[in-house]
Amino acid sequence: MTLKVFVISDGTGKTAEGALKSAMAQFGEVDTEINIRAQIQTEREAEEIINEAKDHNGFVVHTIVSKSLRDRILALGRLNEVETIDLMGPLLAQLSRQLDFSPMETPGMFRKLNRAYFMRIEAMEFAFRHDDGNRIEEIDKGEIVLLGVSRTFKTPLSIYLAFKGWRVANVPIILGLEPSKKIFSLTDVHVFGLTTSPRNLAELRSVRDLYLGGSTGYYSELDYVRSELRYAGKIFERIHGCQVIDVTNKPIEEIASDILKKIKSRSGKTKPNNTI
Repeated sequence: MTLKVFVISDGTGKTAEGALKSAMAQFGEVDTEINIRAQIQTEREAEEIINEAKDHNGFVVHTIVSKSLRDRILALGRLNEVETIDLMGPLLAQLSRQLDFSPMETPGMFRKLNRAYFMRIEAMEFAFRHDDGNRIEEIDKGEIVLLGVSRTFKTPLSIYLAFKGWRVANVPIILGLEPSKKIFSLTDVHVFGLTTSPRNLAELRSVRDLYLGGSTGYYSELDYVRSELRYAGKIFERIHGCQVIDVTNKPIEEIASDILKKIKSRSGKTKPNNTI
């Protein structure tokens, strides 16, 4: 298998190529294909390279000076599930710490240069704070909200997407209980309703019921599960812009990919809150 790496540079790309080759030498004989894309100046050019990397299951290494273009590469990588590595940012950040002042005397440069790292940490913290309906009054500060009945993978999906840098909240749908009014008034957030086949869900719940010694009542009974899923479906219909995702027999990675594809398709390759 050939590892495909795409180098994005606003110069010749030689700096990134040299660093990459030195790093790869530590892994012995690895079949690597380095594709240099030099003199990149526009977001459109960067977007084409990200798409190319996605098509070839590769990743991107870049040495871009422009902060706006660097941010755009990070955003496009997140949206397309392409790993992007900023070689220049961490070096400048470390120098700013050692020298005790920021490049170009720009306040907060250390944080800005490490934006990908801090975005991931903040996203993970957001997901933990807003798991299972907690702090629901703040969910409009997120980027993605996941809704669904118990055992539709809301929490693991939230954590997985958070690791990719997305701020995700999840809210349970419980039969007969009206959800918070907050979920019906979301505007700048992508809302997804998670559903599955009743029989599959009943089987999943029966395993949990067995583990808990049969103490969950109607929780795993097929008729109850059907009623719960129907109720959830009606809630989804009442939420403007809510998109339904069927999670039946899908791994977390595939469900997350389905969600990101819908965000990309619906947003015209942008995302809410003006962060792309």
